[in-house]
Amino acid sequence: MEASIAVQRWAQTHAPTYSGIRREIHRQPEMGFEEYLTSDLVAERLLRWGYEVERGIGGTGLVGQLRRGDDPRRLGIRAEMDALALTELAERPHKSTRPGVMHACGHDGHTTMLLFAAEYLAKHARFDGTLNLIFQPAEEGLNGASRMMADGLFERYPCDAVFAMHNMPGLPAGQLVFREGAQMASGDTVHITLQGRGGHGAMPQLAADPTVAAASLVMALQTVVARNVDPLQAAVISVGVLRSGSASNVIPDSAELQLTVRTLDRQTRDTVERRIHELARAQAESFGLTAEVDYRRGYPVLVNTPAETRFAHGVARKLFSDPERVRMGPPIMASEDFAFMLERVPGCYLFIGNGTDSEGGCSVHNPHYDFNDTLLPVGAAYWVGLVERYLDVSPA
Repeated sequence: MEASIAVQRWAQTHAPTYSGIRREIHRQPEMGFEEYLTSDLVAERLLRWGYEVERGIGGTGLVGQLRRGDDPRRLGIRAEMDALALTELAERPHKSTRPGVMHACGHDGHTTMLLFAAEYLAKHARFDGTLNLIFQPAEEGLNGASRMMADGLFERYPCDAVFAMHNMPGLPAGQLVFREGAQMASGDTVHITLQGRGGHGAMPQLAADPTVAAASLVMALQTVVARNVDPLQAAVISVGVLRSGSASNVIPDSAELQLTVRTLDRQTRDTVERRIHELARAQAESFGLTAEVDYRRGYPVLVNTPAETRFAHGVARKLFSDPERVRMGPPIMASEDFAFMLERVPGCYLFIGNGTDSEGGCSVHNPHYDFNDTLLPVGAAYWVGLVERYLDVSPA
């Protein structure tokens, strides 16, 4: 307990410095695989503190490694560095200087929290083993995790377990939330093209109208969740785009639907994919059309392994005495490419509250969003506690 109090006091003392670093990153956001300034900043500091640094892993990714003693245990902690293609609307001193790009998901904060912990770990921590700090590019839909893995991440930097943290608006600021098993959903994208026969809007009997078929398909797709998925499982099918025609008196040749599909179970994911194919073809045929389905599997279900989740939860319980600061929580239907790492290595992905509505906790992927800097010392202290417990110099 004394060590954890010392860490938290150190973190609070240095919080203003790291708030400045976080805001510097926020002012200069970079899209996936373009995180040159961010990776420069990270690498310079890690090298200054004595880490061995390798850059260019999976593009702009990098790993900082710190070894102490001769214990064979190896721990990985990952933070992502990329921003979103979004124009920041809120006026603040550290507003993005790059139109059309902003840190609207808090990756600036995640990178800074891990850097914050990295300094303490290098200068003050006692541990025995190998620590791999993974700074990943391109989490936002570009699959930077897989790129790093394909580039030999875990062959060059083997990990016995790997952990990551994401801020969560709507939760009290600094609250840590864990879950064993499925924590986040798979994320798939589907493009459906209905091909019909165009004609004059006044003579529909001479055409094969894809717009009517598309409207019917939008409704039919909802029956997949209602009637084909186990009620105790979760699935979401949302039609984000329905595009058809350009004039009120013209029946178009084709209509296009774009869907996002989310599930929390591999078998459910397979069922939903199969039924979307079947429904699209059947609906099209019933209207005298054809259907082309382009089903693109994205991030898989993110599954936290039980032992590592219990360990991570236990670290938080010991670090923070207030029982309201740490809890187990439900899954969410958003997706995250850390799921690929957890398919290879055991580990846990946890959430840290970014603030409730009354605390100004604006949703991520929103042009008014900002990372809550009060989380920086909390997240840094947690990472330090996790490392010191996992790589304990005198394991029980």
